[in-house]
Amino acid sequence: MALRERLPVWVQVRCGLTPKSLAALSVVLIVAVGFAVQHFWAGRPEPVRAPERVTGPAPPVRTVSPGPGPTPSPVTAAGVSGPPGPSPSGGIVVDVSGKVRRPGIHRLPPGSRVADALAAAGGVRDGVDATGLNRARVLMDGEQVVVGVPGAVPGGAAPVAGGVGSARAGGVPVSLGSATVEQLDALPGVGPVLAQHIVDYRAQHGGFRSVDELREVNGIGDRRFEDLRPLVRP
Repeated sequence: MALRERLPVWVQVRCGLTPKSLAALSVVLIVAVGFAVQHFWAGRPEPVRAPERVTGPAPPVRTVSPGPGPTPSPVTAAGVSGPPGPSPSGGIVVDVSGKVRRPGIHRLPPGSRVADALAAAGGVRDGVDATGLNRARVLMDGEQVVVGVPGAVPGGAAPVAGGVGSARAGGVPVSLGSATVEQLDALPGVGPVLAQHIVDYRAQHGGFRSVDELREVNGIGDRRFEDLRPLVRP
């Protein structure tokens, strides 16, 4: 009633506020103000503290002791299994046979040459002619070096069935139907490109029915054919 009496007369007449209406309006206004204050307080900006920078050494690598099961892969500091490393030996294994002092299997470091294999085998025996050996040739893993044996490849590799060593020594000719690019490459006057041409021709025509078909291969002329004729067979 006191609030109503304070209002102007024209407001009292126009709005026709009763004590109940005025009380309800006051409650609504108070609630609205409370909501506004609460909304403003919840949406106010708050300071955010930046995370501290962690400095210091990386955590140590966790090692796993080997058990009876399969060997686990190494675990890095991040917990991710890394790829397996290289072979612990890191060398090559060659078979040195023939007229050497200590024939057999020998382990050599990578990049070893025929001369290193001969030295590991104790050297060539006295009186053996090793002129045809290419001592400077780099060895491959699993290779065989044959010394002083008829039919062996002068470069040091062991002869293969129907292979190049026997052809060079005047033995069994190389089979054009089964020889590899490496075997054909070792023939006199045949390089890797021409050897690949011979293999491609064989694949396209289903093999060689006769040695004369070698003339049809790209890169083989009459003179080269005459040189290869006694060294090959269909």
